[in-house]
Amino acid sequence: MNIRVGFGFDVHPFAANRELWLGGIRVKYEMGLAGHSDADVLIHALCDALLGAAALRDIGYHFPDNAVEFENIDSKILLAKTMTLLSEKGFSVGNVDCTVCAEEPKLNAYIPQMQTCLANLMQLDDSDVSIKATTSEKMGFVGRKEGITAYVVVLIYRRE
Repeated sequence: MNIRVGFGFDVHPFAANRELWLGGIRVKYEMGLAGHSDADVLIHALCDALLGAAALRDIGYHFPDNAVEFENIDSKILLAKTMTLLSEKGFSVGNVDCTVCAEEPKLNAYIPQMQTCLANLMQLDDSDVSIKATTSEKMGFVGRKEGITAYVVVLIYRRE
């Protein structure tokens, strides 16, 4: 079996007058994240990890942040398109392991919804999608509450 591992990372600063979307769901918070799309930092890191594992370049290559068709797009659409690209190359997803780093908002209560949303989009069992939330202990960009980062590792395999 041809097994591959991919790593994804993304970061977005907070922005006023935006909704906060993480892992495909709306999180109640006073600010959202700045970005060309809905700025779902978790889905963007996930797409990068999946594309990287399949050697299909990165999210910016497939969904450029200067393309009108992707302005304010729901990142769940980007994930669905990424899954199509993987499928066309004969790959399936084994599992994903995600970490979201944010001082605020607290994300623990949202994780089961995010897990189900992402699992459904990738046609996986919820148990194949791990999402963890942490802080940066008040250090750096995240610690100063300037934005959110996400890190994702994925395992994919070529279907036989």
